[in-house]
Amino acid sequence: MDKPTVTCEFLGTLLLVFFAVGSAVLAGEYIGTLGIALAFGFTLLALAYTFGPISGCHVNPAVTLGMLVAGRINVRTAVEYWVAQLLGGIAGAALLFLVAKQVPGLKTSGAFGTNGYGSRSAVGINIGGAFVVEVVLTFLLVFVVLAVTSKVAVLGFDGLPIGLALAAIHLVGIPLTGTSVNPARSLGPALFAGGAALSQLWLFIVAPLIGGALAALAHHVTHPPLRARHGGLPVDRQDDEPAGGRRAERPETT
Repeated sequence: MDKPTVTCEFLGTLLLVFFAVGSAVLAGEYIGTLGIALAFGFTLLALAYTFGPISGCHVNPAVTLGMLVAGRINVRTAVEYWVAQLLGGIAGAALLFLVAKQVPGLKTSGAFGTNGYGSRSAVGINIGGAFVVEVVLTFLLVFVVLAVTSKVAVLGFDGLPIGLALAAIHLVGIPLTGTSVNPARSLGPALFAGGAALSQLWLFIVAPLIGGALAALAHHVTHPPLRARHGGLPVDRQDDEPAGGRRAERPETT
């Protein structure tokens, strides 16, 4: 196990849940949908610059699955990332729960920044609509991640389109399902909210994973390997590398 990369995925997911989901739980009535969407986008952007060069800053099992299907990481690395992300999501939700309990009158049961459909959706979207929405929104996020990163690491300005994409996804998805696109982000808060949040949790695990896998398959078609695009001839990848050498590929060597 590569401890630095796994630790980054754990800590990154913890911080994403605490700050981004926390924006909805602790400040939602003050900042509104736009503020929550920006909180998710800005948090991921900051994490991408912080952890991107080390682990790739997936902080999302759906992104990791997309990387696995795209052949950028191996199964062992994917499993290590998934465990770290799920534990990080739970730890982040636990920390958020602790803070929320210090706010007089703040309700933590039932909602707590969780995702939902039917009566738990702001617009009442049904289960089929919620499933499609989560697949499509996750598809966009993972497709952008795959498109702007040549291997695993998030370097340079790679984090900017990823953060913007997540913010846009939340602007669309918050009224519909509360926006998951990340099983780890959904799992942690649901464990503390309980009730219907737990009974509906399966959708926000399965749909994002399907969206991530489909994004990887689509990316293989729209962005074929450079060797294939150039008739099988070797291609100079210098433009994909930083001036000091190769892009970070540590996660692939575990």
